[in-house]
Amino acid sequence: MLNAYRGIPSDRPPVAPEFWYYYPAKILKLDMIEFTKEIPFHIALKKTFEKYDCEGWGIISFNVPNGNITTTNKEIWRDKNTLQTQTTINTPEGQIQCASIITRQEPAWATERFIKDRHRDIKAWEYYAMGGEPEKIDTTPIIHAWNEVGTSYLLEAWLGVPFFDFYACARDGGFETAIYDFFDPDFEHVLERLREQYIDYLLRIIKQLSSKTPLESFCLGCSWSCNSLIGPSMWRKWDKPLIKIIADEIHKQNKLLHIHFHGKCMETIEDFAEIGIDCVCPFERPPGGDVNGVKDLKKVAITLKNKTTMNGNVHTVETLIRGTPEKTRQETLEILDTFRGNPRVIVGTGDQVGRETKEENLKAMIETVKSYR
Repeated sequence: MLNAYRGIPSDRPPVAPEFWYYYPAKILKLDMIEFTKEIPFHIALKKTFEKYDCEGWGIISFNVPNGNITTTNKEIWRDKNTLQTQTTINTPEGQIQCASIITRQEPAWATERFIKDRHRDIKAWEYYAMGGEPEKIDTTPIIHAWNEVGTSYLLEAWLGVPFFDFYACARDGGFETAIYDFFDPDFEHVLERLREQYIDYLLRIIKQLSSKTPLESFCLGCSWSCNSLIGPSMWRKWDKPLIKIIADEIHKQNKLLHIHFHGKCMETIEDFAEIGIDCVCPFERPPGGDVNGVKDLKKVAITLKNKTTMNGNVHTVETLIRGTPEKTRQETLEILDTFRGNPRVIVGTGDQVGRETKEENLKAMIETVKSYR
């Protein structure tokens, strides 16, 4: 994985299914509530990657100390299969609340977000979200997790999400309401100020973790910040500048940057190489994405200019869930043959491995790559 991120040839490309929640929970025979509460995420991934004897990546989160807020969580069982969590944050700028629901079948989703009235709640949320002290992060649990994972997979520091998502995930109404806020000229100066503060906050985190932990890679995720939803123009205006700044700092620290960018991506592939992102995933096939077969894969390889690694492209639904081992091998070989001689490729899944994924297809993908030279 690290060789691929750095563009260094190996005896074969890595094969890295994006195991996240569903498959590890299935393997460990846990429902989603048990999975969330009873086992550290990095350990669940370790057991899963070791079971399938393949490469992969996962994240470790951390707490940024914020001594001037208090947090209260209230759990309510709505029925025997549904757990609601209500979170109340008290800050010097006021009180804010959010809520989520998790079921035994599905991971948690938000039902209430912090910023309900953007004029009333923005200061309190800002104090909560960026008022901590990155220089005081306790890195002991991160180092412990890194040691536990060992060489089972690539453990990365979780930086969070780009700026649009950072704000929208806190805005009541989520994506739809945030879109209106971003197109309000009277609110633009507030968003610009928040973005500058967020950039500074991330840079402080990067410096702390780079100097105090052995982690070699950072990960920036994606909720709605992609071509499929906010579009290339809005992404270039609000998120690309932030990604460029943090990429430069990460490289200054001799670390690597991995970006998760789901949905359509063909219009911004050149931007990935321009920024110098070390790895991007998952380069989805239609209908969710727009990297459709050999012709588009060749275009991806050329456009990335040997500066950014492609991770992904095996269809998680049509191939791994609904397809056959033969179809899986065919799709995997399309990727391998297109990138033959190019070390900047990781054969991965087009986003998360679904619960319904046929194990024989998953094994066909892994075995096809492992036998490829």
